[in-house]
Amino acid sequence: MEQLEKINFRCKPTFREGGSRSPRENFVRHHWVHRRRQEGKCKQCGKGFQQKFSFHSKEIVAISCSWCKLAFHNKVTCFMLHHIEEPCSLGAHAAVIVPPTWIIKNSLKASTRRKKRTSFKRKASKRGNEDNKGRPFVIKPISSPLMKPLLVFVNPKSGGNQGTKVLQMFMWYLNPRQVFDLSQEGPRDALELYRKVPNLRILACGGDGTVGWILSILDELQLSPPPPVAVLPLGTGNDLARTLNWGGGYTDEPVSKILCHVEDGTIVQLDRWNLQVERNPDLPQDELEDGARKLPLNVFNNYFSLGFDAHVTLEFHESREANPEKFNSRFRNKMFYAGAAFTDFLQRSSRDLSKHVKVVCDGTDLTPKIQELKFQCIVFLNIPRYCAGTMPWGNPGDHRDFEPQRHDDGYIEVIGFTMASLAALQVGGHGERLHQCREVTLLTYKSIPMQVDGEPCRLAPSLIRISLRNQANMVQKSKRRTSMPLLNDPHSIPDRLRIRVNRINLQEYEGLHYDKEKLREASIPLGIIVVRGDCDLETCRMYIDRLQEDLQSVTSATQRVHYQDQESSFPRVLSVQRLSPRWCFLDATSADRFYRIDRSQEHLHFVTEISQDEIFILDPEMVMSQQVGTPPGMPDLVVEQATGISERWNPAVRKRMLSDSGLGKISPHYEVPDKQKDASQTHMLQSPVSSEDQALLQAVISGDLLKFIECCKKGANLLIQGPDHCSLLHHAAKTGNGEIVKYILEHGPSELLDMTDSETGETALHKAACQRHRAVCQLLVDAGASLRKTDSKGKTPRDRAQQAGDPDLASYLESRQNYQMVSHEDLETAV
Repeated sequence: MEQLEKINFRCKPTFREGGSRSPRENFVRHHWVHRRRQEGKCKQCGKGFQQKFSFHSKEIVAISCSWCKLAFHNKVTCFMLHHIEEPCSLGAHAAVIVPPTWIIKNSLKASTRRKKRTSFKRKASKRGNEDNKGRPFVIKPISSPLMKPLLVFVNPKSGGNQGTKVLQMFMWYLNPRQVFDLSQEGPRDALELYRKVPNLRILACGGDGTVGWILSILDELQLSPPPPVAVLPLGTGNDLARTLNWGGGYTDEPVSKILCHVEDGTIVQLDRWNLQVERNPDLPQDELEDGARKLPLNVFNNYFSLGFDAHVTLEFHESREANPEKFNSRFRNKMFYAGAAFTDFLQRSSRDLSKHVKVVCDGTDLTPKIQELKFQCIVFLNIPRYCAGTMPWGNPGDHRDFEPQRHDDGYIEVIGFTMASLAALQVGGHGERLHQCREVTLLTYKSIPMQVDGEPCRLAPSLIRISLRNQANMVQKSKRRTSMPLLNDPHSIPDRLRIRVNRINLQEYEGLHYDKEKLREASIPLGIIVVRGDCDLETCRMYIDRLQEDLQSVTSATQRVHYQDQESSFPRVLSVQRLSPRWCFLDATSADRFYRIDRSQEHLHFVTEISQDEIFILDPEMVMSQQVGTPPGMPDLVVEQATGISERWNPAVRKRMLSDSGLGKISPHYEVPDKQKDASQTHMLQSPVSSEDQALLQAVISGDLLKFIECCKKGANLLIQGPDHCSLLHHAAKTGNGEIVKYILEHGPSELLDMTDSETGETALHKAACQRHRAVCQLLVDAGASLRKTDSKGKTPRDRAQQAGDPDLASYLESRQNYQMVSHEDLETAV
């Protein structure tokens, strides 16, 4: 082992020298690296790798190839020295990896040495040499129909910090010289370098604006044929990514599966439209109002709109440019959008839009209808999705006089909105369908807010012509039927599948998603469903929702659900809290971990792709009434008949059955007082009036836990004002009394958790972070306290811990905040 550890493995070769006289090698050798953490099993002995969880451990557990990802134990019996110089197959993603033998470093000495030798053939290739002059590298590919080389462009500014993480992962799986950071340079140089590579594909990691940027550069370079572009959605709206089945946002899907989807994806066409702007010829020069003379973009891929939605977007962009420090959070951005939309709704700034526009589509004047219906927003739509996933054209079967919308038919859809129809978009409504046309002429007679693919401006009175520009090649994510087990044998696919559904809460997933066995043990059985063998996840969701409804109706009427514990004769009570609307499927088939499946991509996955006999679902709003561990051999869900139907009206029983706020074990002797229940419904703190409330307040101030519990059992109200006009939880967190904090979290109403101080705007987590009470902070975070909520000075709990001089606590809160951002935000910004 010492001999293997002393081997000084060289850096990963990403190119080859151009001045070498040796013949060109058409194969790549393994690139071995030492690994302190390794998933999977040893190629030689087939055993797993012992993981070292200590941050200070420097022990090398494996030797792995950075190209093909083969791994061996760091032992002479497993890793032989002859492996060092063996050729490498580049692994499962060999078809998309650009081999280092293709990338040749330019040698200036070699070119000057051969200056004297000239010929007619040399002169004929002079132009090609001039193209490569000044470039450090030249690409000389070897054509193969099996190769689909991939260029990855990552915009780190999209999606918070996700872009940086994705950039590093792609560099690990691919050749780093085929992965490009768009914050360092644009895509032009990379596309020019790889323009002659056959079967080239592009992956754009960012928002829809990043995709439009790359498509515009491809237009300028006039590559033939133009490479198809896939999308990894890291932006906010991601409407184009949704249209192409890539989903509304990146969660935590393994990069290896993303590469497989890009390789197997179907090439489709995307219409692109020109926008030509001229001065309004009907108005004299002196009557033209102030405003921009041209649009931010002269080509659009998604949509072009004017009116209410553009006005809200314009206000957001103007405010962000004036105060960029206030818009560093996606959650704040959403709140600003909502506030700006509400303000614009009250001011009715776009109510007269129909009086100042003229719209002609393929010779048909739509102005009378627009004025009759008094539209406040007009959208020219190229793709079915708009405004972070809504479908303004409606469902495909809901068209009467119009054809279903497509992104490759050469037609653009014209839709009008009133304020009512805009609001109905978020609940499945649609706008007024006006026309499907190939050309549009738009005249405006005053300065009107407009937006092109999310880029807003206020355009002066103008004449705008919309016409088809070209069609771009895009990669659409397709249903991977090849992953069905034994697909070539139709008799092997069962007609029916009996599958157990297991439920996982967010806290368990965050802590154990890299340990599949422990996460499996922490899951809670929800029930059993029977589906067809070729059922997809979208259909499976319907069965699970129906199962949940049946379970709720049974447990609330005549039955109670228990979880049978083999270690005790006492059946433990589980929460039968309803599934939240934001639950999602987990893929349990990957080698190292579980990962979430975006809801918009459920129709692309079969049930058999993610499991065989059980399904795991993640409910981010699920709160467990007890930390439940599953003994070996998954026990069944036992349904016991209750003694009487009247028992369901007992507050204590309903507290145990339908608890959605308790975190620890609920005492079977404690019942929720009616006074506390009424107070929790009002979400208001009351002054301590009764003697029990006064005693409860004194117990909190003195830190007497036993007296505090005794007062609660006597009916004292937990929703009373404590010292400094804040809640009892605020005071206990501020003083660092963890036992009282834990008791309040277990038995108190849920609104106490994120309740803010009326004077400072601080939550209980703010108070604990200011005083550097780490244990209390952990209790509150585990209970689900918001880490993104800001006080009256705009500070988060992490900021307060940093100001208090506790960097370790601040880094802990920041890491937990990142988990909350991934799980609680849907990566969408809707107007």
